[in-house]
Amino acid sequence: MITILVDYNLEGQAALLSGTYNSEGWAELFPLRFLRFKDVGLSQDSNDQEVWQFAQASQMILLTGNRNMKGEASLEQTLRKENGPASLPVLTIGNVERVAERQYRERCVTRLAEIISELENYLGASRLFIP
Repeated sequence: MITILVDYNLEGQAALLSGTYNSEGWAELFPLRFLRFKDVGLSQDSNDQEVWQFAQASQMILLTGNRNMKGEASLEQTLRKENGPASLPVLTIGNVERVAERQYRERCVTRLAEIISELENYLGASRLFIP
């Protein structure tokens, strides 16, 4: 089973994605578990580097709306410095507000299932946008 670590500001959107993922039958093919920061003991004020390192060490895929790109501990800087060929990708929702729209959410879920089904092909990819 693949675990998705949901960025703290995406909990509502992740619940919608999870529900759609399950109702469309993807969970039967590619089981996923969505975990929140509080489920794994991460603080909401954890910096991007800490979150990415935790996700990688725990073999979790980070789902984010788009963490900042400023500073040495930003997600972009962390990916540039620490991402390697075996690193799990970060999944970034292209338009977080649109997850509430059923059609957009279904496209996100389909793309998520595609990535999960071929995860080994995406190792080291650093960041993938969904949909």
